[in-house]
Parts: sequence; C-alpha cells; structure tokens
Amino acid sequence: MSGDEDPHARVFDDEHPGPILESALAHTALSEVVSQPALTVSPSTTLADTIHLMQRERRSCVLIMENDRLAGIFTERDILMKVAAQPLDLLHTPVSASMTADPFTLPAEANVAFALNKMVLEGFRHIPLVDNAGRPTAVVSMRNVIEYLGEIYSREMLTVPPDPNQHHRFKSREGA
Repeated sequence: MSGDEDPHARVFDDEHPGPILESALAHTALSEVVSQPALTVSPSTTLADTIHLMQRERRSCVLIMENDRLAGIFTERDILMKVAAQPLDLLHTPVSASMTADPFTLPAEANVAFALNKMVLEGFRHIPLVDNAGRPTAVVSMRNVIEYLGEIYSREMLTVPPDPNQHHRFKSREGA
C-alpha cells in the first residue's frame, strides 16, 4: 500500500456494489423480479383455510381482497405473532381478524432499489405490487429481492477479470 493511498477509499471500494449491480438496482422494475401472481382470499376466509392455502401453494403471504380492493395482507409473521399460542378457533376465525390492514404498496414498475430501501427501513418482508388502478398484481418479497441480487452479483463476478493484487487480502489458504 503506497503512502498516499487512502485506507477509507479501500474500504469503500471493497463494499461498493459496482456499476453493474447499481444499475440493476436502479433500473430493474419489481415486475421483473417477481415470478408468481398474488395469492388472494376474501376477509371472511377462515384462518385454517388461509393457512392451508399458503401451505399448499408454498407461499409466505396472501392478500386479502374486499370488493376488488386490497384490504390487507396476511403473512407468516402474522401467523407467528398474532395466531400462534393464541386462543383462536382457526376453523371459525376470519383471516381479517389477524391480517395487517391497508398494507404499503408499490407500483409494479417501481425499481428494486426503492423496494429494498423500504423493506430495510420499515422492516417489511412483503410488499404488494399494484397496477395503475390500484389492483394487486403480485407481491415482492425480501426473498425475491435477495435471489435477484444473488443472480446479478454472480453474473457480475463471472465477468470480473482476475486481480493479481488480490493476494494481500488472504492471510491463509484455509478452505482452498
């Protein structure tokens, strides 16, 4: 390391996502990240039926629709925090009793960076995506975003030329 090299710049370079990843975050619409349409139920659907539907479809959330309008979202976290260990009759209690009402939504054309920022800052794991009329079209999950980022990152890493100066980062050959 030369005397005039800034050690903070080195940290920034190591943690900076790079132009390809930055571009993907800023220019990729959420509609390109999700792969399935939204799973929906009515507010009167029982908790038992809703949970069975989530299990059968292997989904981590459902949207609750009332009169063609998004009324709420019911997620795995709701099962854990609002249903588990509660004295509820799952066969007769409607999902509306445990859903999160009026969830935050994003347009399907919003970019991945905005959704990721919102998820991290607000603690959301799922964000419903809506069309221009406000009707849900899909749900983007943290898992969708992470899988997308992993895909982009692996593509970027495959195109990075070898750095002959990288040997200083590794102090041992453990694992190789």
